Amino acid sequence: MSNMCLKFRLGLSLIILIGFSSVWCRSDGLNPQPHSLAKLSNQFLLEGDEADRQAEAERDRLHDLKYKGRGKLTCQSCQSPHCEDDTPFGTCSNALRCFTSNVRDSNGQIHRSRGCTRDLADTAFHCSVAAYDGRKVHEKTSNSAQYAVTCCKVDLCNNGTDWPRLPPVPILETDLVQVSEDDGHLNRIVVILLVIFVPFLIFGALAWLAFCEIRRRHRKRMAELNQMDMYGGTHEGDELVALRARPVGDSTLREFRDGDGSLTSGSGSGLPFLVQRTLAKQIQLGGCIGKGRYGEVWQGTWNGDSVAVKIFFSRHESSWKRETDIYSTILLRHENILGYIGSDFTSHNSCTQIWLVTHFHPHGSLYDYLNKPVVLGPREAHKMILSALNGIVHLHTEIHGTQGKPGIAHRDIKSKNILVKYDGSCMIADFGLAVTHKEATDELNIPENSRVGTKRYMSPEILDLSINEKKTFEAFRQSDVYSFALVIWEVLRRTDLNLSEADSYALPYHQDVGPDPSFDEMRKVVCLDQRRPLVNERWSSDPITHGIARMMQECWYEDPNARPSSLRLKKSIAALLKPLNAPSNEQPSPFKAFTPSIS
Repeated sequence: MSNMCLKFRLGLSLIILIGFSSVWCRSDGLNPQPHSLAKLSNQFLLEGDEADRQAEAERDRLHDLKYKGRGKLTCQSCQSPHCEDDTPFGTCSNALRCFTSNVRDSNGQIHRSRGCTRDLADTAFHCSVAAYDGRKVHEKTSNSAQYAVTCCKVDLCNNGTDWPRLPPVPILETDLVQVSEDDGHLNRIVVILLVIFVPFLIFGALAWLAFCEIRRRHRKRMAELNQMDMYGGTHEGDELVALRARPVGDSTLREFRDGDGSLTSGSGSGLPFLVQRTLAKQIQLGGCIGKGRYGEVWQGTWNGDSVAVKIFFSRHESSWKRETDIYSTILLRHENILGYIGSDFTSHNSCTQIWLVTHFHPHGSLYDYLNKPVVLGPREAHKMILSALNGIVHLHTEIHGTQGKPGIAHRDIKSKNILVKYDGSCMIADFGLAVTHKEATDELNIPENSRVGTKRYMSPEILDLSINEKKTFEAFRQSDVYSFALVIWEVLRRTDLNLSEADSYALPYHQDVGPDPSFDEMRKVVCLDQRRPLVNERWSSDPITHGIARMMQECWYEDPNARPSSLRLKKSIAALLKPLNAPSNEQPSPFKAFTPSIS
């Protein structure tokens, strides 16, 4: 009877094993591509036969194990969702195999479990098929579950094992067709957009090329006309081709420069030439804020911003031309150089005016500021002197390159030609007497005009005419250093530690000459009597003013070669603040008390 039961159970196991093997053979080898079904059918048959043989071998081995008494395993046991939390795992015994299963249901939820199989049927159910993607069900319902199972045959061999990898969700031919249809729809949209916009792009490119060609030909033609007579003429045997109109009326900026008449700046300083030709029309003058030998300075409004308009007398046109050339120098732009906007000729009441437009600074010149009832602290005086010196160093320095900057000597440094910005720093202005120098060609460009510098600030070598024996660029730079020493003296005179004992403002040599000294008077005081402005003893009580005063006295030596260069002077004065680590006891800067707004 036991033998008959055993045979019956063995037969039932074989039927189940064969059934699962058939399912595995059909499902595991299925390919959704319709064009290769014939090829895959043979492959499925071979894999099915191999699976049958493996299942039969597994059945015999399990049968031997059971009857030999060697199939008694202990396995870890847990059910989802407790297999992934901190719940203590259980065990199961008397097992033929230990398994680890990973199942994805039709809703996409993952269920994981560990356990054991105690008979052949259970073992065949869990261990005969390693993974299944549910392709058959997916073809019918477009929805299916997937599972993957791993089995092992050692005690607790499924303890902490990795979860078997699930097969991917099947992709059927209908899905691929839908994706293909979506791609085709997108491609049609792209083609339609290209058909619409590409002609416009081509037309725009052709129009731009035509415009560039017309502009090139126009410039070439205008260049040819500029070489003709002012009122007309012939060119290479042609008859009269055009009349050249002379600029008349408002905004009559003339082509005063050699070459192509351009008034642009490679450094970006100033406006383009065509904009400058209409600059005077766009500026509304306000009030006069200064007068001098050269003309007047007016405050104006341009595009909503305040600007300074320097109006030259007609006899000083050469000075205006020189200053415009200097402002248009490549790489001149610097934070301590007055910002240049443009130049223009305009008519006013049937009179021609020469304009030079720059940035506007409400504090005005250093001369005006020092005359105000304000007192400077040592650090504020240091800032004003060092910032102005930065501008002088930038002028004196030649920048080499394809479009480099020449060295520039100012030749008229004084407190009236230095402007004060909002933050208390200073900048250099007025380049009507400036000279330029290029080291490569040793070319010294000296302006040819009747204007001379300010006699009070002239250096000894200019007063005794010894500079005429060697008109070198270095000699002019040394003269600038002397003039700047007198500016330093003016600033130190209005500086005091206690902010209450500063001297009233005075011009250099105010005790020796009058308000407008002659050339001979200054030569007698500076060269023959060898006098210098008085150095106040109180300046030595502060390390900043003491150091600045010491460098100032070196700068007004009679021998130009004994004076420090502007670069060395800048470094020495800048180094005065480095040893001072303690906070200053000065009162708030007077610059913060007066901050007018720009309309």
